[in-house]
Amino acid sequence: QYSCYGFYLSKHTYTIQISHARNIMPRFATTALTTLLLSINISAASAETSSSRLQVQIPKSLFRTEGYDHREALFGVPSYGGSIAQNVYYADDKLCDSNVDVHKGYPIRPMDENGTMESWRSPYILMVDRGDCTFVQKVRNAQRTGAAAVIVADNTCLCSAEADPEIGCHSDPGTMCESKAPIMADDGSGADITIPSFLMFKQDADKIKAELLANHVVQLEMAWATPAPDDRVEYDLWTVPTDPISKGFLSTFKSAAKGLGQHALFTPHMYIYDGQLASCQGPNGENVCHTLCTNSGRYCATDPDSNLDEGISGADVVAEALRRVCVWRHFGDDGVGETWWKYIEAFIERCDTPDFFMNEDCHKDVYNYAGIDWKIIDQCMRDSGGLEGDVPNTFLDAELRAKIDTGVVVIPAAYINNSVMRGALSSPNVFKAICSGFLPGTEPDVCKTCTSCGDNDIMQCTIDKKCVGATSAEESSKKTVSKGQLFMSLLAVSGVFCGVGYWQWKRSQRQMRDQVRGILAEYMPLDENGKDADGTFSFATAMSDGTQIT
Repeated sequence: QYSCYGFYLSKHTYTIQISHARNIMPRFATTALTTLLLSINISAASAETSSSRLQVQIPKSLFRTEGYDHREALFGVPSYGGSIAQNVYYADDKLCDSNVDVHKGYPIRPMDENGTMESWRSPYILMVDRGDCTFVQKVRNAQRTGAAAVIVADNTCLCSAEADPEIGCHSDPGTMCESKAPIMADDGSGADITIPSFLMFKQDADKIKAELLANHVVQLEMAWATPAPDDRVEYDLWTVPTDPISKGFLSTFKSAAKGLGQHALFTPHMYIYDGQLASCQGPNGENVCHTLCTNSGRYCATDPDSNLDEGISGADVVAEALRRVCVWRHFGDDGVGETWWKYIEAFIERCDTPDFFMNEDCHKDVYNYAGIDWKIIDQCMRDSGGLEGDVPNTFLDAELRAKIDTGVVVIPAAYINNSVMRGALSSPNVFKAICSGFLPGTEPDVCKTCTSCGDNDIMQCTIDKKCVGATSAEESSKKTVSKGQLFMSLLAVSGVFCGVGYWQWKRSQRQMRDQVRGILAEYMPLDENGKDADGTFSFATAMSDGTQIT
């Protein structure tokens, strides 16, 4: 079973014909089509590019130069550019119950004074068994125990691994092998997960568990790296106009995109479904999925409010997706797309409601705010093939091909240098992932300045060019002292010290002379004018003048 945002899909793809949708329950029709489209997407998608690494550091006998094959979770927050290397505990449990017993599992620990085995010592990586509940639920429960990361041990062999004697994967009795690798998808509630997690295939997980069950220490390393091919990072976003998760990112990232400038190349993509593959186009070219599709069933999107008769329809989503593609093609050729970002911000603020989503006046208001001639976009949508009749649309076909080539499975999805970014789609997370993708020494100033800010301050930093409460680079440069100024300052300070020293020396000499004269005055006779009668006192004057007396 594959879990994808709450839908459990079989390993085989079946075709569902939905006809006369308006005569059946709207929610059932929408859910059925959504399940179908998701299953088609999963079966058609290629494996996403992985930028992570899983390695066994201890024991040495399990170390592999190439690391261990695994699958990353599509939720949680990985440490891009970093790693986690900790001892592993096997929970000996599927961790579906929120009341986790931290005093069980392997390896066995010493007993406390009450005869209870010690709890798992932080920091640690927790290994749990797959099955009985969603991946998100397992990782959430592990996170509550204090785990730094989670390894989900697969309980089913891949058919290819079971058939290969060199791999040596053996399924449990009565368990059928899987034809495809499972996807650690978000069940729709994983926004609170902050730790990373991997799925480890059964043939490898069994070896780790055997060591732990034998009470041997096992240390795993989980590492993440964003490929850094040159001094420019390419980043892509896959979403749909009605996706609630990506709206926060789209509303706040414009300043970061401007700050990155030509150092980063952005490409937005619209995630739509192939209606012909989903059999939404009937044998005579008619649209049998009705309001979910355009172009006689060629291009479809799920209904955001699960109501085929009211609100925003799937066809409306496709239309807005095409509109955004056209805005980007005309105003995003620089890879920054400031005008595109302004359009998105204004649309979310002004038109993102059922009443105004397809309102032409609202669209023109957004165009005006972003500085776009609406006639250009309208012409672009028509020239690409439009949205009416059984006519292919070149731009929407391009998005379908790109979706298959990239292997997008779950949206929203961000790709940094062609590697999928894991974790919550937030502006700070994406910004830090982009900055980690530059070759060392080639990072733009905005990355050097703002990545050290707190997550709540990063976006403001991209505007102010400094962290909250800090001094900007420009202000700092104005306050920088030049070498000449520094030399003159040192010279002046040295002169002052020399002057003070000389004055102090003269003062001490004068004091010493006065003291000597005072002492001699008590013992030497003076003439009537108060002078030394026999000239003996003259040596005191010589001493004050620095004359050497022998």
